[in-house]
Amino acid sequence: MSTSTNSGVRAVLRGYRMSASKVREVLDLIRGKDIITARDILVYTDRGAAKAVLKLLASAVANAEHNNGIPGEELYVAACYADEGVTMKRFSARARGRAAQILKRTSHITIIVDRMDERKIAEVVRKRSNDEAKRQARRSARVRASNPAKDQVEESQIEISEDEVLEAQDVAVVETVETNVASENIVEADAAETLNEDEVVVDAEVEGESK
Repeated sequence: MSTSTNSGVRAVLRGYRMSASKVREVLDLIRGKDIITARDILVYTDRGAAKAVLKLLASAVANAEHNNGIPGEELYVAACYADEGVTMKRFSARARGRAAQILKRTSHITIIVDRMDERKIAEVVRKRSNDEAKRQARRSARVRASNPAKDQVEESQIEISEDEVLEAQDVAVVETVETNVASENIVEADAAETLNEDEVVVDAEVEGESK
């Protein structure tokens, strides 16, 4: 059963086969929480009533979305409570012909959801964004920790590239030295040719004077 009131949208589960005190322990966990947080709490709650409360919460959210046009992400648990239902009485045989009473209790569960105000919506959105960023950072850290070989390969590649740069620098220095030596050899050869020409001229002058 589900109804809509001025204070929010509600969903009711009647005659649930569990005592109200046990259901209240679960409802206390989600009261005042936004819908996504409440769902996460119920999914990971190890209580018998958590599954039924989760289904009832989904029903209340669906009522708000389809009947009132409120997005599910903007809802929160405005109120939730469990009332005593019908108690079924059974008997169990005991010693000496006596009988012990067994009480099978039931409860009526009610969940009311309503839209958060704008400030609360912005706060919830910001919190979800921060949580998602933290999860991404932790996931990246786990991936890097699980692949140390990749980091070693990258470091070795960096070292190899540095060695290649040093080798290239050494080759450039050697080529520069060889170029300078070749230039000096050319200059020496030119000087030697010039000396040979001067000697030839001197010899020619000496032969002319002797004649």
